Amino acid sequence: MEFLPREVLAALQESRKKASRPRGRLHVEADGETWRVLRRWRGGFSLDATQVTHLRGKVDLYDGPRHEAHCLIVASEIVDGELICTSKRETKTSHHAALDFVRETEVPILLPNR
Repeated sequence: MEFLPREVLAALQESRKKASRPRGRLHVEADGETWRVLRRWRGGFSLDATQVTHLRGKVDLYDGPRHEAHCLIVASEIVDGELICTSKRETKTSHHAALDFVRETEVPILLPNR
């Protein structure tokens, strides 16, 4: 790739970045700002380095409007135009209230009318 002109290399990198963009709606929010997640894996995710160059601390992970998880980012570095964020923990959020009692059986609360 060293023999290609810089303009061609820049166009190839931009094309690669567009092709790797997610089709989903996964994004990260921190301090009132939002960034789209490019890739996600166990223990981390990547963001576009042109939008954010450093990220640490607690962030919220969303899939569209649905809150998916709280993440604690412990390290971030820029590699090939992506900000690689490594998370120490990722806690899934619950979308229903916690029970304050133990269910004895899995019996439905309401039975259908006959």
